[in-house]
Amino acid sequence: MTRIALVTGANRGLGRATALDLARNKINVVAASRNGAGDVVDEITDAGGEAIAVRLDVSDLSSIEAARTAVLDGVGEKWDADTLDVLVNNAGVGLFAPLGGITAEDFETTFAVNVRGPLFLTQAFLPHLSDGASIVNVSSSLSRHVSPATSVYAASKKALEALTRSLAVELGPRGVRINSIAPGPTATDFNGGAMRDDETMRAALSGQTALGRVGRPEDIADAIAAMVSSEFRWATGERFEISGGVLL
Repeated sequence: MTRIALVTGANRGLGRATALDLARNKINVVAASRNGAGDVVDEITDAGGEAIAVRLDVSDLSSIEAARTAVLDGVGEKWDADTLDVLVNNAGVGLFAPLGGITAEDFETTFAVNVRGPLFLTQAFLPHLSDGASIVNVSSSLSRHVSPATSVYAASKKALEALTRSLAVELGPRGVRINSIAPGPTATDFNGGAMRDDETMRAALSGQTALGRVGRPEDIADAIAAMVSSEFRWATGERFEISGGVLL
């Protein structure tokens, strides 16, 4: 039976790469993003996969409820299904500033997207997850090592990892697995595409990794596809860092 995955932030970066990768692994995809993910759906469809798009702003609780209805309607109409088998909480925001420049608004936005969003999205879809479903929360290697001006972002990702471990205990009786993935420096359009477009930054960070380069979106997407596969069936509550060995 074909599985169905919901991927948040699927219109770009790691979310887009993950949606495409899951589709290549014969998983039907619900691509969710604030501005729609029609381009991703078209790319998946053109490659022979199946996908639908929904609008979702994970920082807005009313948007989560609206998306829940849209997802259930969509998977029912498209695939005659009423459950999800995979949930990838990828949507995130990074607002970076040194201590003196941190604002209350930045703090609230970061935690609303990076922590509250995954929590309440998981809560909303919990009744609609199949027994044995797999959830992946996208964290960051910055929850382990430090970097200037990243305190609020790093704290939000550490909170997400704590949430992951706690929910693993709650969801275990249903066979639902939940793990976090912690990407290292990766060349995407996150944070304005700084790492993707700034050759000096990329070279500096490459020198801090054991494998001598920054990550590519597909490096993370491949790992997520592996984590939701049956090969990882005995892993839950874990943090998997996929960083090329950054700052070991």
